Amino acid sequence: MKNKKPLFITLIALDVAITAFFFVIHIIMLINLQKTPEEREAIGGLIGWLMRQENNGFYLGLFVIPLFLLLAANVVGLVIYVRKTTKKEPVKVNDLTEEQREALRAELLKDLTGDAKPQEEAKPEDKETPAE
Repeated sequence: MKNKKPLFITLIALDVAITAFFFVIHIIMLINLQKTPEEREAIGGLIGWLMRQENNGFYLGLFVIPLFLLLAANVVGLVIYVRKTTKKEPVKVNDLTEEQREALRAELLKDLTGDAKPQEEAKPEDKETPAE
């Protein structure tokens, strides 16, 4: 699937936006709970409508339960992602390139023959100074 990465980025951005919206609604509701009934009546919009409800079931069903479910899903997703990315599989010889195989053979032969001294590559150095 070619569009897997943009799809994940879009879903993560949507998840963050929805979670932030729920948190903002909760904070506004908590701030307005301390107000008097007359002040609550003056509040308009969605928050005012939620504050005027006799039964808090709308607020519970529309905002509280979905937020907890969303947070639980995020924790489960994070645990699965961490387990999946930290799992190390052994490298198979068939997965190596030809140069890597040759380097591994040379290193193993060196270890088997007892020639385990570090190999230093001689680098040519220019010791000549430019003529002035």
